[in-house]
Amino acid sequence: MIWTHRAVIERFVSPEECGALARLYVRDDIFRSRVVMARHGFGRGEYKYFSYPLPGIISELRALIYPKLVAIGNRWNEAMGIAVRYPEKLADFIKRCHAAGQLRPTPLLLQYDPGDYNCLHQDLYGEHVFPIQVTILLSEPGRDFTGGEFVLTEQRPRMQSRPEVVPLRQGDAVAFAVHQRPVQGTRGVYRVNLRHGVSRIRSGRRHTAGIIFHDAI
Repeated sequence: MIWTHRAVIERFVSPEECGALARLYVRDDIFRSRVVMARHGFGRGEYKYFSYPLPGIISELRALIYPKLVAIGNRWNEAMGIAVRYPEKLADFIKRCHAAGQLRPTPLLLQYDPGDYNCLHQDLYGEHVFPIQVTILLSEPGRDFTGGEFVLTEQRPRMQSRPEVVPLRQGDAVAFAVHQRPVQGTRGVYRVNLRHGVSRIRSGRRHTAGIIFHDAI
């Protein structure tokens, strides 16, 4: 069976861990760059990429999640006729990225205030792309913010894109396709492209953590 395009893991991170992660955003010493989305046409809001060495909980989550997704990623590539296979250990995959010049870590924290949003996009960053990534909601909807729904779109061949709003609570994680996934059709397997984003924040402040497994050029 081919895995669907997303899966929600409820209460993946505790409220205390969510708060600790969100509070990291004000620090400058643990990040390699800050991106103001409006400057690049990405939307509104901002995010920061962590630098190496990653903070303990981010490093632990990245290493914990990756092995659970490898078999799925390899099945997807086999189904889509892609020759690339992913090693069982994250460290070995990171070595592959670094050997290709993808040296910059990609886990990040995102911060949204009223009126902010994130345009639909894909997090590719280079030749080597792990096909699944994870986003963790660190704020509580209805208490910390309103609006700001996580949105996925799936572009099927010769059809219009299909949108989906993924409901999340504080501490929930959503694992989803970075770029494309296989779908079983009547004439065999075909590929669909996916994009993700965040709808407009109506009030409050929303923090999320993104766990991406390939590094960037």
